[in-house]
Amino acid sequence: MNLKTLLIISLSLGLANCASITGENYQPINLTAKDDKSNSVEGANCVLVNDKGSWEGKTPSFVNITRSAEDMSITCKKAGMQDGLVKAVSRARGSMWGNIVFGGGVGALIDHSKGTGYAYPDQIQVIMGKSRTLDRDGTTNTPQ
Repeated sequence: MNLKTLLIISLSLGLANCASITGENYQPINLTAKDDKSNSVEGANCVLVNDKGSWEGKTPSFVNITRSAEDMSITCKKAGMQDGLVKAVSRARGSMWGNIVFGGGVGALIDHSKGTGYAYPDQIQVIMGKSRTLDRDGTTNTPQ
């Protein structure tokens, strides 16, 4: 295999793995709420905030947010109930690592600055009266 062929293959692999540069800036979040007895709470007014913006939604619903490298805070309120708070952790997506390995890091820098290389948990369940941290892999940390 000559150098020219190797270069073409390398560039092709690099371009295939940096698709998130032109990918979605947005992520739909399935937002739900429960009370302390695990009953569904409908109609809680929620605000989702990260460094890219602020979005509102009522439970249950899908909220289309802008991806970011920064964590997102979610606050839900409903009359007669204590507020529910969640910090959703932002984690690098697989395409981010592909950009680093095959793209020489340029794609990763773009994905980082735009936020497209990151994602939040797809499903966020707020527990009214509680504050917790939710990671993309489904693990939670609920302070006592």
